[in-house]
Amino acid sequence: MTYCLRIADIPTSERPRERLMTHGPKSLATAELMAILLGTGQGPGKLSAVGLGQYILQQLSQHGRDPLAVLRDISAAELMEIPGIGPAKATSILAAIELGKRAFATRPLDRATIDSPAAAAATLSNDLMWQTTERFAVLLLDVKNRLMGTQVITIGTATETLAHPREIFREVIRQGATRVIVAHNHPSGNVEPSQEDINLTKQLLTGAQFLAIPLLDHLILGNGDHLSLRETTTLWDECPQGD
Repeated sequence: MTYCLRIADIPTSERPRERLMTHGPKSLATAELMAILLGTGQGPGKLSAVGLGQYILQQLSQHGRDPLAVLRDISAAELMEIPGIGPAKATSILAAIELGKRAFATRPLDRATIDSPAAAAATLSNDLMWQTTERFAVLLLDVKNRLMGTQVITIGTATETLAHPREIFREVIRQGATRVIVAHNHPSGNVEPSQEDINLTKQLLTGAQFLAIPLLDHLILGNGDHLSLRETTTLWDECPQGD
């Protein structure tokens, strides 16, 4: 008979919950965090909760995929295809993932000053960085480059999104912003601008100049990386924004 280690068999000081309480969540491995969500084990070979957590991560990492990246957009049905995961465990995992997304999206950014492409990319990361379809968003700023808000304008397909200057500036004017940064993502992870990206940026720069609402940058995000068109092109020299 194969003996499987249970959480109850682990010394109290080494159990995931107790270690989290003592040392904080960062001290736990991903499988241990999963174990806390799962509560109990089972699955193939009647695994412990930690063992089941490890097994889930192994299943998600098939074909060389990052298991955490898979978890970001997984469905309940996909989770329940894994042996040992029923509706209760699947919903616990999905609830934790959604709570993490919401906590990140509402982190304290009120009136933060956006003073670099990196700061702008970080602010839009939750909306754009890891999405599987293209999205176009705006960062709305006041005259001192302080953040007023963000807005996803359009959502496209895995390879293309549609954003018309009219839709973009309508939202900027409606929100009362005096400066703006636009951004979109490339789900492929390749942040090099396409000719369509260049053409749209030219249109936006012209419109911003006409409306006297400076366009500070156009960012492309994807797979943990970002690119600033202002830093990598001469478009702002060709159409100065008076910023």
